Amino acid sequence: MAAYAIGYATLRSTEWQKEYGAHMPALTAKHGGKLMAKTPPQAMEGAPVLPEVMVVIEFPSAAHAQAWYADPEHARLKELRQGGADFSMVLVGA
Repeated sequence: MAAYAIGYATLRSTEWQKEYGAHMPALTAKHGGKLMAKTPPQAMEGAPVLPEVMVVIEFPSAAHAQAWYADPEHARLKELRQGGADFSMVLVGA
């Protein structure tokens, strides 16, 4: 069953994005992931507090997503992201 990693970011700086963007696509693909969306979210109902950017990455399974997140190559990218953004991520299955 497909699984979706959904990230929520409010940026504090943009300096980290160039290096992050140079490495994250290959790491995601290594684990079968595919970027489905990267955009500012739009509220459709209610009045949620929205981040600046949301990303949705589809993986073949939750195990693939968890392997991607735990990959040692991801550690450095997480540090970059955490240094330049307030970020949260959830994992949901389809």
